[in-house]
Amino acid sequence: QVQLVESGGGLVQPGGSLRLSCAASGSIFSIYAMGWYRQAPGKQRELVAAVRSGGSTNLADSVKGRFTISRDNAKNTVYLQMNSLKPEDTAVYYCNADVRRSLSDYVGRYWGQGTQVTVSS
Repeated sequence: QVQLVESGGGLVQPGGSLRLSCAASGSIFSIYAMGWYRQAPGKQRELVAAVRSGGSTNLADSVKGRFTISRDNAKNTVYLQMNSLKPEDTAVYYCNADVRRSLSDYVGRYWGQGTQVTVSS
């Protein structure tokens, strides 16, 4: 199996910063894209940012210029640096990873358990 464990969420004031981390472990042959989604109360889950194995990234328009996604392939870890946080960034943040568990296996998408980010004064 593959496990994704997130950390770094919490309560922060508007304008503040947080850094989320997500480490993948378990039966891993290779990891392709890794990313972060978020879901606010009463809203659908939305893509925040994604990074491919080669390092190319894409960010939602709502976070461009404020959030940065990066990954450490040696540690199977993806990071989300969030600056200039706004109340509308409040949500549960989920990481995901597209993982091939063996050379003969299909690529599956795995999810973390989610971490709460609350932006409030």
